[in-house]
Amino acid sequence: MKTGGSPYGTHRVISPKGVLPQPADKIDNDMEIWDNEVLIDVKTLNIDSASFTEIVKRVLNKKPAEVETQEEMDAIGAKMMEIVANAGKHKNPWTGSGGMLLGTVEQVGPAYKGDLKVGDKIATLVSLSLTPLRIDKILAMRPAIDQVDIEGKAILFQSGIYGKIPEDMPEKTALSALDVAGAPAQAAKLCQLNQKVLVIGGGGKSGLLCLYEAKKRVGPDGLVVCAAGSQKSEDRARSLDLAHEYFHMDATDAVGMYNKAMELTNGELFDVVINCVSIENTEMGSILSCKDDGTVYFFSMATSFTKAALGAEGVGKDVNMIIGNGYTKNHADVTIQVLREHEGIRKLFEEMYA
Repeated sequence: MKTGGSPYGTHRVISPKGVLPQPADKIDNDMEIWDNEVLIDVKTLNIDSASFTEIVKRVLNKKPAEVETQEEMDAIGAKMMEIVANAGKHKNPWTGSGGMLLGTVEQVGPAYKGDLKVGDKIATLVSLSLTPLRIDKILAMRPAIDQVDIEGKAILFQSGIYGKIPEDMPEKTALSALDVAGAPAQAAKLCQLNQKVLVIGGGGKSGLLCLYEAKKRVGPDGLVVCAAGSQKSEDRARSLDLAHEYFHMDATDAVGMYNKAMELTNGELFDVVINCVSIENTEMGSILSCKDDGTVYFFSMATSFTKAALGAEGVGKDVNMIIGNGYTKNHADVTIQVLREHEGIRKLFEEMYA
């Protein structure tokens, strides 16, 4: 067994040398572990929404929800296996993002420091874009929810965070929530009493969780608005009573978003805007909807830093913009607790993902 590996996994980087595993073009996915690593028997890959949407678009020129035939799924699976074969990890070559996985601990290196033991069921909370992965076989695919069951192995570095799957809910329900754990946890930190909060993409997985946390934090005199991408998504959020106001609109329509924000806030705009949309060009709709000195949290991996930074400058907006860091302290606990507290969200997640 090899020893002396970096806790951050730099010993696995093949090219370019000197970088961390996430920005690396290629990493070593040999499944013989170093003494400070954990080997995982992988059951399910939960590809991040922006990544899966882009893969399906590139392969089939469709949206994930439109994928129906086994032939189409095989084509998507072939592209995923090609990505892993080339990079040693599932890093989308167009979005740069990955996702996460569900699996069982198979081996723990003797120098690994942590509470994991063989047999633990875990969801990794670090991106597949930095996780050494080997896909031996694709068993099943659920395109509408970005999940792919496989036979394969993965490596967790010493620095890699994870969540143990709770015993009081189905594995894939927990996985689907933990995949976006950073979003509701950040919402819990950002949203404060009496604020006006807009969640763009509020009818989606991360959006629903953010709406719940936002409404919980702003109190009875605050305002939480759900901006959904379709009538169906709007109805989903409305049925769970997660916001005070609801509407649906193309989030790439920046002027339309701004006008709607002005209407709903009597010209004051929002204190906090949370963007959970998995498509490009929604930066300016978010920025224009936020008041000066307010905060825009871009959770979406489809966000362009350049478009957001230069766009805000171009319209003279002094807003605080937060990159969608998928990690914040106790984010797994916060997210699982939402499923425990809100029966409607939990039932929906079980219906959609379990």
